[in-house]
Amino acid sequence: MLNFVQTVNSYLSDYVLIVLLVGTGIFFSIRTRFVQVRCFGEGLRRFFSSFNLSGGKQKSGLSSFQALATAIAAQVGTGNIVGACGAILIGGPGAIFWMWIIAFFGMATIYSEAVLAQETKTTDEDGKVHGGPVYYIKKAFPNGFGKFLATFFAIACILALGFMGSMVQSNSIGETCSNALGIPKWTIGVAVTAVGALILLGGVQRIASVTEKIVPVMAVLYLAGGLLIILFRIKYIPETFGMIFRYAFRPDSIIGGSLGYAIKTTVSQGVKRGLFSNEAGMGSTPHAHAMANVEKPHDQGVVAMIGLFIDTFVILTVTALVVISTLYAGGGVLSAGAAEGLNKANMAQTAFAALMGNRGGALFVALCLLFFAFSTILSWNFFGRVNMEYLLGKKSVPVYSVIALVFIFLGSLLSNDLVWELADMFNQLMVLPNVIALFALSAIVVRNSRK
Repeated sequence: MLNFVQTVNSYLSDYVLIVLLVGTGIFFSIRTRFVQVRCFGEGLRRFFSSFNLSGGKQKSGLSSFQALATAIAAQVGTGNIVGACGAILIGGPGAIFWMWIIAFFGMATIYSEAVLAQETKTTDEDGKVHGGPVYYIKKAFPNGFGKFLATFFAIACILALGFMGSMVQSNSIGETCSNALGIPKWTIGVAVTAVGALILLGGVQRIASVTEKIVPVMAVLYLAGGLLIILFRIKYIPETFGMIFRYAFRPDSIIGGSLGYAIKTTVSQGVKRGLFSNEAGMGSTPHAHAMANVEKPHDQGVVAMIGLFIDTFVILTVTALVVISTLYAGGGVLSAGAAEGLNKANMAQTAFAALMGNRGGALFVALCLLFFAFSTILSWNFFGRVNMEYLLGKKSVPVYSVIALVFIFLGSLLSNDLVWELADMFNQLMVLPNVIALFALSAIVVRNSRK
């Protein structure tokens, strides 16, 4: 199964996704007159003005910050630590450059997703808000084709986020906590599943209440530790940036093979891991942004851009600087190739050990990843739930929740590579119907961006 899934992913990430994600980002950047630049300041103002660790229960939907916190919880997860390390390990430091490129153009894409989610959300007779890609897909194509695309997206979303994606998160929690504490992964899986059940079964309001508190705390904790390492290795930071830019275009000198093969590997790793980290174009975060109580769609669109900026240009970049400055720059253990025993699961722990010691580095990364991955599980479970309810109605939600909890537990036990490859495949399949709908409704996005 691993070989089959890897083959599918190689075609999707090496060719299809590069064209779709970069093309979509460039298209919406031009059509919106680079909204990610023009409205960046407005996004920051709205972000800080809505910042609140206790937004309270809303009559319907969520506050703007609760929606953003839920979206960031989905974005800021394993991809920012383990995913970034995997991209660097396979594609070299240059993969981070391509993750930045994807993120810059992705800010226009995620703006578009949030705007369309707001434009097409509905409220039922109970006052419950429903929204997400399936709703704007059906608006884009109000016929049989639209129903097919929406169904395809919903199924891919349930598998990618509610099931496979949660396995990735619990798998990484199990790996890092086991490395740090020396306890069996299955016991960690039981604990994560039990706590998750208490929150997930409480509905979207409880999920939002938890994420609005976890997200700021986990971000500050991780950034503080990362900045300490960067200060400790400050003399190697110029070399670190140099390696990121140099190996973006000449990766063959560090990962081997021909220049063409090396560039393809570096770019595809940047695209694939960039998607898994920032989720722009994937259609996941619109589920959260649709719930926001704002005056107009543009307001949540600019806030959504800030979520992606924090995810990639702040948190993921700190991971990259820590890992590259300690393991590559200054004659680090990876400067001449892969070192025995290092993999994407323990790479960050090894890097943080440069200052904190082996046990301290392992414990710090395990603690941060526990917060990151657990909050992602909460958000992704909610996104999958929205699509399950769309497909099979309210009565299917309890069954979905039980199955999702089983997958969370199983994720702590299964092969790391297989779990990641399955999650990648379904993540990438979500992109296809979502991007088609974005292009079809681009006029609505452009109209909102110029208000």
